[in-house]
Amino acid sequence: MQAWVACAARSGTIERVELPVPVPEPDEVLVRVHVCGVCRTDLHVRDGDLPPHREWVVPGHEAVGEVVAAGPRATGPGVGTRVGIPWLRRTCGVCRYCARGQENLCPSSVYTGWDAHGGYAQYATVPAAYAYELPGGYSDEELAPLLCAGIIGYRALRRADLPSGGRLGIYGFGASAHITAQVAIGEGALVHVFTRSPAAQALALELGAASAGDAHARPPESLDAAILFAPAGDLVPVALEALDSGGTLSIAGIYLSGIPPLDYERHLFRERSVRSVTANTRQDGRDLFAAAAGHRIRPTVASYDFKDADAALDDLAAGRITGAAVLRMPA
Repeated sequence: MQAWVACAARSGTIERVELPVPVPEPDEVLVRVHVCGVCRTDLHVRDGDLPPHREWVVPGHEAVGEVVAAGPRATGPGVGTRVGIPWLRRTCGVCRYCARGQENLCPSSVYTGWDAHGGYAQYATVPAAYAYELPGGYSDEELAPLLCAGIIGYRALRRADLPSGGRLGIYGFGASAHITAQVAIGEGALVHVFTRSPAAQALALELGAASAGDAHARPPESLDAAILFAPAGDLVPVALEALDSGGTLSIAGIYLSGIPPLDYERHLFRERSVRSVTANTRQDGRDLFAAAAGHRIRPTVASYDFKDADAALDDLAAGRITGAAVLRMPA
């Protein structure tokens, strides 16, 4: 099969190679990949922002495809089912975090496209218990960004403790943010978007945001909650200062540049809070796809041929993609 790999010894690039079709473990299914989303985490894996977990790896953790084989102990989606392969690949199931419903914090957790080979390939495996059966009414290209950008954004929204009908600020407006904004608006929130990209500002307004301005601009009103999607630590004090009393800032990224010093009175006093987001639970994904089945989400997708995966990552790094990028697999 054809695949792209990121090598720890050659950060900043990915290479196109031929690999054997993987054989599923006893509890895994083999998926013929139709499309795979291009996520900022893939960029962090390629560029070494995340420490390498293996000498080389096939990136990609937003893969949509069809189950074509299953291991003897795999239970769940059968052959012929359309499924999604997400970031969270496996947890221990027995530690104190797993036992209390916080499997995203499992110290033994492993991740697709970082610890194990992912979806920048014609075939990929996934533990059957961690694959998602996907809702109808969406194309493969529309579903791919939901598998990480959507799920992480959904968890970040819940971590932000936005009150019903509240005022939400979104900082950065890429793949995850433009999906999360639609979920929040569908639930009755008033959304203000802050991004340096004029194209992203226009998309935010098209999707129903109440306002869209520069990332460092003051909001038109105090915010009940905010989510930081941009991997820019200098925006943390900006977002905190925009919060009303009792507001929460949720930081959604797996990577963030340095945070400047905070002033207690300006940024934290009056019970303003900061929360990080670490991966997701499987329930987050189930909840997101239930929401997507009930309220139509319109992902904005830029499609790339499989041969152009390196160009897609370069475009993502340079901020040339509005919405989400998706790779189409060769036949």
